[in-house]
Amino acid sequence: MKQLHMLKIPVLMVSALALFGLSGAGAAQAEEKFITIGTGGQTGVYYVVGQSICRLVNRDASKHGIKCTAPSTGGSIANINAIRAGNMDMGVAQSDWQYHAYNGTSKFEDQGKYAGLRAVFSVHGEPFTVVARKDSGITKFADLKGKRVNVGNPGSGQRATMDVVLAAKGWTTADFALASELKSSEQAAALGDNKVDAIIFTVGHPNGSIQEATTVVDSVFVPVDGPEIAKLVKDNSYYAQAGIPGGMYNGSPSDTATFGVKATFVASDKVPDKVVYEVVRAVFDNFDRFKGLHPAFATLKPEEMIKDGLSAPLHPGALRYYKEHGWIK
Repeated sequence: MKQLHMLKIPVLMVSALALFGLSGAGAAQAEEKFITIGTGGQTGVYYVVGQSICRLVNRDASKHGIKCTAPSTGGSIANINAIRAGNMDMGVAQSDWQYHAYNGTSKFEDQGKYAGLRAVFSVHGEPFTVVARKDSGITKFADLKGKRVNVGNPGSGQRATMDVVLAAKGWTTADFALASELKSSEQAAALGDNKVDAIIFTVGHPNGSIQEATTVVDSVFVPVDGPEIAKLVKDNSYYAQAGIPGGMYNGSPSDTATFGVKATFVASDKVPDKVVYEVVRAVFDNFDRFKGLHPAFATLKPEEMIKDGLSAPLHPGALRYYKEHGWIK
């Protein structure tokens, strides 16, 4: 995390500032802290989450001295790895990959447990979404065999979750005629250009990329269910049955059954408590404004956000805010 050193102000200047009652303001602005939040592809909701948080934090930068940026990244696993390496301070990650990172399982088995990962809050639900070209003949998940499927870019939560689904079904990417690794921001165009038959996305709805895909080509939403998925949900607390509401997109007149995760906001334990406290305060002190920044945030409730999908311990800075408001005893 970048940090500017305290400005050295000559004694006479300090005296002059004090004389005119400006020493408080000068002290508040003397040191600035810069934080970076990892997000996802620019068409995804993770990018909106990070940008929205930074927007609210930066509104009061003159008071707390924290300045925030939220660049587009590869997604959940890339964000957690960047936080672990010290290249980012906070980030958005699927609840399943928060769990695996903290416990050193699945994709994080080789790296081992990331004991320094801290939960801050959860955000929206994210159904595992499969959209196929109508002319591909795909109507159920089993029909994906032998087809051209975008499985997602390495480092993204969507790719990692696709790998979990394939393993649960006893498949590999070799079962597809093509397993492309396009980023989420690229896959809608690929579907429309007939470069792939289907795309997958673990994402909150409504989503711009899915909207684009279903607008440019006749599409169908593919259910992701069956005994293997039911077992996956039963055996893992970070998964839940989910659905994509009918009528939200072209080609989706009825609800589509699937499963999903939560988007969560995480941080390193090395981020100072005061910084995390101010980030949390920026969101929850302006909660109605935050909820209005994306339709996927419309049903968010603080009492759910401080516990649902959180596997790592809460960051002390976040815990302080929640205790002050009586949300946690």
